[in-house]
Amino acid sequence: MSSFSGPRPPNLRLASTGTLTYGLPVGEVLGLSTLAGARLIAGAGGLGRVVQRLNVMEVPDVLAWVKPNELLLTTGYPLRHTPESLGHLVADLDACGLAALAVKPGRYLDRLPAEMIEQADGLGLPLIVLPEDVGFDDILNQVLTDILNRQAAVLARGEEVHRALVQIVLCGGGLQEVTDEVATLLDAAVAVLDGDGRRLAASGDEALPTRLRAVLSDPRPAAADEASPPDVLPPVWPAAPAGDRPGLGRPVPSAGPVACDDPGTAEFGGHIVVPIVAGGFTYGRMAAIGVSAPDLGILERAATVVALIITKQQAVSAVESKYRADFLRDVLTGRSGADERVIAHSASFGWDLGRPAAVVVAELDRGPARGPEERVVQDRLVAAWTSAVRRRDREGAVAGFSSEVVAVVAADACDVQALAKDAAAVFADQERTFSTGVSRVAQQPGDLPSTYDQAITAVRVGRQMHGDGAIVHFDELGVFRLLSLVENTSELHAFVQETLGELAGDQDPEAVDLRRTLQVLLETNLNVAETARRLHFHYNTLRYRIGKLERLLGPFTDDAHLRLNLTLALHVLRMRGI
Repeated sequence: MSSFSGPRPPNLRLASTGTLTYGLPVGEVLGLSTLAGARLIAGAGGLGRVVQRLNVMEVPDVLAWVKPNELLLTTGYPLRHTPESLGHLVADLDACGLAALAVKPGRYLDRLPAEMIEQADGLGLPLIVLPEDVGFDDILNQVLTDILNRQAAVLARGEEVHRALVQIVLCGGGLQEVTDEVATLLDAAVAVLDGDGRRLAASGDEALPTRLRAVLSDPRPAAADEASPPDVLPPVWPAAPAGDRPGLGRPVPSAGPVACDDPGTAEFGGHIVVPIVAGGFTYGRMAAIGVSAPDLGILERAATVVALIITKQQAVSAVESKYRADFLRDVLTGRSGADERVIAHSASFGWDLGRPAAVVVAELDRGPARGPEERVVQDRLVAAWTSAVRRRDREGAVAGFSSEVVAVVAADACDVQALAKDAAAVFADQERTFSTGVSRVAQQPGDLPSTYDQAITAVRVGRQMHGDGAIVHFDELGVFRLLSLVENTSELHAFVQETLGELAGDQDPEAVDLRRTLQVLLETNLNVAETARRLHFHYNTLRYRIGKLERLLGPFTDDAHLRLNLTLALHVLRMRGI
């Protein structure tokens, strides 16, 4: 494992936009040899301001030419006739984002006004008095040269780090190896988090990742424009991203790098968080604790390498998942050969298809997602069911087909209610639900095709019976299995209308009430006393209602065939989606 051992280039800062800036803090500029005789007379609170460029004040209307992070040099010549305007000038320059103002008095200005010094102190804008014997060209040359040298050092170190990390990947290293290398380079705790904030890899002091999780979940708002000493980042607290997919492949809203520092916990130093972006998606975050601003460039390059590893893992996983799904589809459609071959082949995937097992099918209910988004939601459902099955049956088979998720689970572990609950907890989509069907137990692999058909029937008929989110066992379907075989739904509607007449609709509250009375009568096998008790009617009231029902529907109390037709019609009304 290679490591970069060169000196760390200091004094990079994060601009308010979250982008990295190169430059020298004003405090360090004052330490340069050309400014050996310079004096800071005001604005000591702003020594951490970064100088990225220099400018010379030659005209009174200099504000139009001032850029952020500039060190402005002047002799006061443009203001020699209006020295009273210097007090207002400080506030205007600070509003432009000036890093510092350096004045060489004596020739055009005898002294700087007290108002100017007081205002510079209040704004934290460094106000520097230059010695008379120093030339502006000397200052310009030395400061700009130092800035460029620092920037070149940062870029060179970043390139070397990038090469080291890419070499790790080319030699077969993964997320853990890259994380270990970055932790060694930065002498910090480093973690790679997926879209849900789960740790995929971590390296460094065991105490630091715990702190990292606390920092990333801290809800405190951003602190704006707080003064910070050189090499210490201002606190910027990011909101937790809301993701769309679980696990490694979950994209989260992309954001720029976030750098933070907790002054109350000095031993942890600052922390930096950068997004892991690939193919237009943000797949997670890479974070480090115990770092300073110069480390941001390394972490960003490391995040690029991590994105490369993640996309590679996803490509491999997609191929493996398709291979597993194709094999399981062959098993469930009876095209996989003898039972011995199925058992042996399934073992290579970590599955056990040789034991008594049930087939569980989960299908997405109708929802707003369409097109490419539908594929994303389907992938999330596969991941949710894979997680749920792994918790309860380590050797269970799970695969995603085009429109459903199929699991083959040991008979003694097939608690479908618990499985569906676990999957729903991981899936956690407020806009989409899924329905679940479970088959009878297959004793051997050759029985799986028929049980797969049972599970499909259970999930689809169960949705018709109970609506979205249904969880139904094949044995619970009863007569609904037969009704579901009628492909021409218009015939079912016609049958309901012919059998129930005016009781078939939901518009008339009295008709709905009478239909409820009829349903309970049929359920109690025409037991008038029990029906009256369930509906909280007087016995004579129920007798009156029975007479009214017979006038509408016919003598169902004496005609067993009519009672059967009425029962079937009520069952059809209970079925949804037909």
